Amino acid sequence: MQEASLLKHLTLAVMRGQIRASQDPHRPSWHLAPCVGLLNDPNGFIYHAGYYHLFYQWNPLDCRHGSKYWGHWRSPDLVHWEHQPVALVPSEEYESHGCYSGSAVIVDDLITLIYTGNVKYPDGSRTAFQCLAQENEQGEFDKLGPVLSLPAGYTGHVRDPKVWQHNGQWYMVLGAQDKQRQGKVLLLRSDNLHEWQNLGEIAGSGLGGLGSFGYMWECPDLFTLGEQDVLMFCPQGIPAEAECYRNTFQAGYLLGKLDYANAVLGHQDFHEMDAGFEFYAPQTTLAADGRRLLFGWMGIPDDDELYHPTVAYGWIHTMTCPRELSLDEGKLIQRPARELTALRGEHQQWQGRAQDAPALPISSAEIIVNISEPFVLELGDALILVWDGERITLSRHNLRTGLQESRYWWGELQQLQLLCDRCSIEIFINHGEAVMTSCYFPTEEPIAIFNGNAELCLRHWLLSSPMLE
Repeated sequence: MQEASLLKHLTLAVMRGQIRASQDPHRPSWHLAPCVGLLNDPNGFIYHAGYYHLFYQWNPLDCRHGSKYWGHWRSPDLVHWEHQPVALVPSEEYESHGCYSGSAVIVDDLITLIYTGNVKYPDGSRTAFQCLAQENEQGEFDKLGPVLSLPAGYTGHVRDPKVWQHNGQWYMVLGAQDKQRQGKVLLLRSDNLHEWQNLGEIAGSGLGGLGSFGYMWECPDLFTLGEQDVLMFCPQGIPAEAECYRNTFQAGYLLGKLDYANAVLGHQDFHEMDAGFEFYAPQTTLAADGRRLLFGWMGIPDDDELYHPTVAYGWIHTMTCPRELSLDEGKLIQRPARELTALRGEHQQWQGRAQDAPALPISSAEIIVNISEPFVLELGDALILVWDGERITLSRHNLRTGLQESRYWWGELQQLQLLCDRCSIEIFINHGEAVMTSCYFPTEEPIAIFNGNAELCLRHWLLSSPMLE
């Protein structure tokens, strides 16, 4: 369909579905969610001219992973967001099966988008084009078409360009799958964003001491924190190992240093970024003050998605909260962006034994707990967190099978910070040393109940619901 026809169907989907979606008791209070349909990867996250811009993968016509558009929000403060015109519609032959993920840069004081045009053929094969679109004076985006076709030696699974500037030249990392079905990250260079030179593979399955490490690497992001470079990516096809890699697909990072001259990334071991149930496709940008900020998709592409109760209301998935990143002794630290403290409202503080703590409302709330002894925390009737003195176990019932499933974190616990919304809980451990991000769907107004003899000190805030305009 041409763009005008696609936009007509999009408009109809929004008009028919928005009221139904707004009536969902699990509709988030302050996390970003699609007005209708399916949301997945954050795209084009960038700060420019006083605003944060966050684009996102969006199928407005269904709660399944069909043809993807790019939605667009902007915010002056990471708290109050407003809709912008839909940025990309899959109307051209080179993007016939979706405008897939990508990034954004500033050129001539305007936002330029770099994204993957996805094309599938009747015989089951596919290809991919890396494409440009440039902001115009109306705040819309004019497509400039493909600037990079499928590189030799790779299957049609080449996507998700992340672009940045270094010493006056543009660089791109691309997720890829080679002809041996091994996941890789490619590094490319350009003088002008239009002609690209492939410098080769800087990381991947079978490289850098990783051994066999997945059949596809998605959503790469390469950035510097302090003296280290961080390669963030999502490997697909990593088998579960005891209490690690329990999700269908992972999101994680490698620490190292990129040798730009020789296109070599020396790196350390792989680390998962999140120990919870749903976290994927994270993307970062620089804030005006130099902080490295991140949004992730609070979802996983797997068989459980269509069992979410929100599907009955015509929408599915949210973004994580915005997070700020730092490094501490070789470990990536994630903390809620400091701007989120503006959401804090009514406050209470309490100290004593866990089993004597008051029940706390958590449909839209923040809890900070200082504790070092074993305890149990019931979160609504949908999640249970157990700290046994050595390990956190986070458990829930799988929506598809009904069976209990658990995720784990090992270490010494001093503090938990929980950011709660109507369909999600983000648990920051020890000031961001680890995170457990999870969707959850309580059947009644959720409360937090502490159990055990542990002495704890807790603070609780109700969080406001900023208007999404």
